[in-house]
Amino acid sequence: MRFLLVDHIDELEPGRRVLARSTVPHDLELFRDHFPGFPVMPGVLLTEMMGQAAAKALDAERLPRGKALLAKILSASFRDWVRPGDQCTLRSTISANEARYANAECELEVRGQVVAQCKLMFTFMPVEKFAPGFRDEQLDAFLANRGEPS
Repeated sequence: MRFLLVDHIDELEPGRRVLARSTVPHDLELFRDHFPGFPVMPGVLLTEMMGQAAAKALDAERLPRGKALLAKILSASFRDWVRPGDQCTLRSTISANEARYANAECELEVRGQVVAQCKLMFTFMPVEKFAPGFRDEQLDAFLANRGEPS
């Protein structure tokens, strides 16, 4: 399974908010078991999808504190199923942004309806702890298109 769950960044204000999209692939192996005859995306992966979008808003600040990593799910709720082929709209607003942690309030919409929400806490990992040359190519490309340094 691929674990990069954000396909496209539509809008981004570094450290403040992000609007992104993700299309749920039809061919994910997990759909064979979750659930046979009624494939749905697990809530934990919906939460991860929202977290990855929020992390892009934090990482876009390019602060020396490092890369945002999900530390805690403060709350999560799911109102409807997300199925193979659904296009998800991801909205995240950073509600707290401190040197050692950040919080985000996130929503996931399908066909204009909010189907999942969560509040997440992030911590930061110094970039030097990642593999040499690690880059978020998607975020770099988005920022470069806006004329911002990557």
